[in-house]
Amino acid sequence: MPTQLKHPDIGLHLGLSLPVIALLAVGLAGCGQAESPATVSKNIASAQQRAETKTDRASNKESRDVAKAQQGVDDKVLDRNNVAAADSYKVALAQADGDHDVAIQKCKALAGDAQSHCKQQADADYDAAKANAKETEVSRKR
Repeated sequence: MPTQLKHPDIGLHLGLSLPVIALLAVGLAGCGQAESPATVSKNIASAQQRAETKTDRASNKESRDVAKAQQGVDDKVLDRNNVAAADSYKVALAQADGDHDVAIQKCKALAGDAQSHCKQQADADYDAAKANAKETEVSRKR
């Protein structure tokens, strides 16, 4: 008496997979054989071309990424320089204010025209110091 399978669909799977296994066995049998020199040469050229293309793409991406990063660095340097220029202006202006105040106080020791002339000179020096500070700030900013 023939034995019956408890799972009848197993036989169906085995039946379908045997032709697939046979095809794979035939296909794999040819895998170890050498190809013709013309085919090998063509395959090598194709692989070299793919490698060159891949390398070129990676190199181009690298160049773009480095340029983008450098632009970011350049922007940060520019920002830093502009802040430094503005702060230097503020320092020069504070120095000019202080020098002006001291000069005016010294002028108070004088009388009449001498005092008036002294204050005019202090004001002129103050205006020149402010203009110089502004010119320096502008020349340092970009």
